[in-house]
Amino acid sequence: MPPLPHPMSPQDSLVAVMIAVSAADQSIRTAELVAIQTLVNHLPIFAEYDSDRIRVMAQTVFELFEEDDGLDALFGLVRDSLPEVLHETAYALACDVAAADGLLAQPELRMLEEIRHELGIDRLHAAAIERGARARHMTV
Repeated sequence: MPPLPHPMSPQDSLVAVMIAVSAADQSIRTAELVAIQTLVNHLPIFAEYDSDRIRVMAQTVFELFEEDDGLDALFGLVRDSLPEVLHETAYALACDVAAADGLLAQPELRMLEEIRHELGIDRLHAAAIERGARARHMTV
């Protein structure tokens, strides 16, 4: 895998987590891509973020997913560059992307569980975050 143009920023890590949950079922849906772009365009954490980095992070995630221990490597990169105070933010963004298309397949649910575990998200906090994502993405 070629090296990243510069080390991952906390925002890069947030984007990588969103892409990882979207790609978990091996099918990135348009609604998920729109959700990622919308979150990057509107959330204060991304105010100074170069949205062109989304492509770089997507390529990084895809390349890591092709490797045997790629998921472990991805979480290592995320843990190294994401301050603990943003772990719940990462999980919340992942939940929003997973819920964006209205379909939660088993691979996405497993990826959310892995993110929760790797980032040390308390189960009660995770449930609250998941409930919020479900509420935001309800349809009539």
